[in-house]
Amino acid sequence: WIGILALYTVHKGQFNCPGGGLLHSYLLVLLILLASIICALSALVYISMQGTISNPGPRKSLPKLLYTRLLLYLPEFIWAVVGAVWVSDSSVHCEKTVINVIIGTVIASWVIIIFTIIGVVIVFDPLGGKKTFYLTDTVNRNLESSQSGQLLYNVKNTATRVWEKRIRLLCCCIVQDDDHRVAFTSIAELFRTYFSDTDLVPSDIAAGLTLLHQEQDKMESCPKEPEEVLCHSPSSLVADDLDIELENAAHYMLFAAAAYGWPYYIYTNPFTALCKLNGDCCGNRPTDSDITGSDRHNFHFGSILKITGLQYRDFIHISFHNKIYEIPFFVALDHKKEAIVVAVRGTLSFEDILTDLSADCEDLTLEDVLENGFVHKGITQAANYIYRKLINDGILNQAFTIVPEYKLVIVGHSLGGGTASILAIMLRNSFPTLRCYAFSPPGGLLSKSLADYTKHFIISVIVGKDLVARLSMPNMEDLKRRIVRIVANCNRPKYQILLRGCWYEVFGGDPDNFPTELDGRNHDALTQPLLAEESLMVHRSPSYSALEDESHLNSPPQYPHLYLPGKIIHIVEESSSRRLCSSDIKYTARWSNESVFSSILISPKMITDHMPDVVLKALNSLSQEHGSCISC
Repeated sequence: WIGILALYTVHKGQFNCPGGGLLHSYLLVLLILLASIICALSALVYISMQGTISNPGPRKSLPKLLYTRLLLYLPEFIWAVVGAVWVSDSSVHCEKTVINVIIGTVIASWVIIIFTIIGVVIVFDPLGGKKTFYLTDTVNRNLESSQSGQLLYNVKNTATRVWEKRIRLLCCCIVQDDDHRVAFTSIAELFRTYFSDTDLVPSDIAAGLTLLHQEQDKMESCPKEPEEVLCHSPSSLVADDLDIELENAAHYMLFAAAAYGWPYYIYTNPFTALCKLNGDCCGNRPTDSDITGSDRHNFHFGSILKITGLQYRDFIHISFHNKIYEIPFFVALDHKKEAIVVAVRGTLSFEDILTDLSADCEDLTLEDVLENGFVHKGITQAANYIYRKLINDGILNQAFTIVPEYKLVIVGHSLGGGTASILAIMLRNSFPTLRCYAFSPPGGLLSKSLADYTKHFIISVIVGKDLVARLSMPNMEDLKRRIVRIVANCNRPKYQILLRGCWYEVFGGDPDNFPTELDGRNHDALTQPLLAEESLMVHRSPSYSALEDESHLNSPPQYPHLYLPGKIIHIVEESSSRRLCSSDIKYTARWSNESVFSSILISPKMITDHMPDVVLKALNSLSQEHGSCISC
């Protein structure tokens, strides 16, 4: 608007050329139109800043302003069309500078309109007011009548279809078959169930996360109870066992990282990787019997050779085949540890993400194993695929024919770690000495009985506040309730929470003590509504049931509590001395248990702590520290 005003002021007397009157009228009307839009947007911004997240009363005039802005799109669109027609009119012969600036104005108008339409399409919730149907108490609502039951069914069906369309749109670039369609429906059901009882928008969630992070940092700065400190003091025998496992984990993490192929190698060696791969890969082309799936220019295999330091003859089988529930893996001979290593790749494609999100539970029934229980459906199907390849295709038989005295070790990171764990359970009876190292596996993987059973042969390694190791449906429900609790009871406007949160995340400082409605109130009195809807603190989501007073429900929960596999090594950052060009991070490791990972922790490192290079760096640091202690 300022640019057009300046143009109009400077060139006010230069519109006497042929067709200049039309351009003069275009600029004048556009100035008035943009001024009206700016006034509407300013009013929207001002009204949006009033009240709090859980107190929408001061914002009750917002819908009228929003519809006013929506009505202004009609003249804006019409005037953009008129401007395009006038500018393209060959009868207009004005100064070239004026014509070029007006062309730029027309293009800018169209860009703004197109991006606004795209934004509305993305943000718009097709469910609209139907969502409030979930938010009333389903226990007290009378659903005896067939009409009410049918209405509930229709709303749920509509919500599932909406989520399914969104997922299909996101995955439009991959070939879709029956497995994909089943996965889309299952994932859509999961999202529908999770979001059905909330009225949160993305900015509400962002405000809740930053408040939780500051609250969490305040809790961590409090001194620990003496009992809590004592329980983390390991015996010398346990410490020796930990050192041995850390050294093994550092060694096998190389195989888990190598399974990612060239993306990991280039990520960790950005300046030299391509040159090395171009120079070395072309000569070592494996035969068709050794490799399945696509490996263009042999980059994947070349990267695996570089990362592991193995020779081509050490590889029994390599699969780069990748579909939903079918993930890449390789089988290699590790002569240093005298082991046959099965390394499973983690998440690296849309198909892998769909496998991750297929989070329904299914029974894992195995012969001669009494500890049958629930497992993650998508990851179990991926483990079944690799199991069939290893056993039915005779890959393991071939490996043990070459080195019968070697032991079997299964490794993987992230999705690969979860798949490796379930694969180890399936192979345990046939290979009693089997060991598995799961690096940063997903938290919602095994039921309690199976998790306890795997403590004899699986080691899980978790770094810091890794989000994925804490991901499970009950933990996500707990995070949702914590977000709702803290945003519904903070009496600051959302923009203040977000501004202060951005400052805290970027520059640090002391956590802010936002005054809340909890001051002077009982913690159990959290019943105020969120965004004029019923509070989530009273009504649990229908996705699962874990409270004692809800044990009367006969139907089993759709998403029961699932846990990390095996014995857990938790690596935490003890101290960090950052310099200008480098950072010296000191890590410490200890045995942990699944209860430590029963809640999602908010931190800037919750994603980076999951990355394979960070896990490998932490393990190498601890392994080198242990080696230097022995030499001392």
